[in-house]
Amino acid sequence: MHFIARPLVASVARRAITLSARDAAAQPSARFLATAATGATTFTTVQVPMGKESVTLHSIWLRDHCRCPACWHPVTKQRLVETQTIPKDLAATDVKQTDAQVQITWKDGHVSTFDKAWLKDHAYGKTAQFKDLEETYEPALWGSEIAQNPPSVPYDEVMDPSNAGLRKWLENIAIHGFSFVKGVPASVEKSKELVARITFIRESHYGGYWDFTPNLEHGDTAYTSLALPAHTDTTYFTDPVGLQMFHLLEHRGTGGESLLVDGFKVAAELRRLHPDAYVTLSTTKVAAHCAGDADTYIYPKPRYHALLNHDERGKLVQIRYNNNDRSVLNHLSFDQVAAYYDALQKWQAIAHERKDLEYWFPLGPGTVVIFDNWRVMHARAAFTGYRRLTGCYVNGDDWRSRLRTVAGVNRKMC
Repeated sequence: MHFIARPLVASVARRAITLSARDAAAQPSARFLATAATGATTFTTVQVPMGKESVTLHSIWLRDHCRCPACWHPVTKQRLVETQTIPKDLAATDVKQTDAQVQITWKDGHVSTFDKAWLKDHAYGKTAQFKDLEETYEPALWGSEIAQNPPSVPYDEVMDPSNAGLRKWLENIAIHGFSFVKGVPASVEKSKELVARITFIRESHYGGYWDFTPNLEHGDTAYTSLALPAHTDTTYFTDPVGLQMFHLLEHRGTGGESLLVDGFKVAAELRRLHPDAYVTLSTTKVAAHCAGDADTYIYPKPRYHALLNHDERGKLVQIRYNNNDRSVLNHLSFDQVAAYYDALQKWQAIAHERKDLEYWFPLGPGTVVIFDNWRVMHARAAFTGYRRLTGCYVNGDDWRSRLRTVAGVNRKMC
């Protein structure tokens, strides 16, 4: 499989707005001062010139998005204007344009200046559309063949203050869903310093940075020597953890190999082979819980969530799958129960039985693996002997924020 290792800008359907380089002179244009009402709410509008073309926008939207220092803080990127104070019948008294900008003078004397490039990116139309104007990364789906060239970054590069290695590490996660770091000193402190290059550790009922052996310190099968099937963690959280990191510091025994499965690849296969099952697991919501410790009883709010979760454009963004942590099914109808189990078994047949989708590998001192818990499922073979595993959780929003900042993403959506 060919892996796409470069950032891609998501394609966005935009209205065609032509920018003219010849319209250099600033000039008032009375024909752009329309104050047409828009139905019962009587919001006025302005025809905004964009070279030889124009676009009709609501006055309240333009005033609400004014980028002058009194309305929008240039450092914090936060709105300062109180939207409630903007009149619904706000009228423009003057509209001028240059090659690059549009200047609107409002009836109250306030002046709003917009870059035409900004307006081209953000101007809306009669049909609603969700826009992703910032740099994003195209997931490269994989199966067992990833073993030939798994994504990896040397420890020294990740720790380098230039952030080039850190960026590569985070881009590996964004594209492939996981990455190794090789040459990590075999200690808890150095492992903590490594994850701190991304962001802070997410605390949970398991603690911050874990350091555990199979001693059932917590009521969870992870704290045993049993085999664990492929799953994602913390399906019982309202906001499941974003990243999970492991560093095996010691193992005196046999077994315990680690498994990663690309959940997005499994979903793609389910959609190809069983489209009805894909729809069922995208629309049927079930509950999950964590209740193995006497002082812990966690479940999310809202209580129920789908296994396959999509964004507003229909793109798969999150897998929530842990068969062990699924709660009692007592809320579905008779027909829904049959449809759900049929879909779940088809999912499991792909996730647990397709050897061509499994990537098995041994962990050991000096090698850290980190993976996107919203995408990649992990598992473990049964083992014998003493096994000391360390690791931690990281918030999803925070690791994605760190990637954007080290990659220099233009903050167009502010």
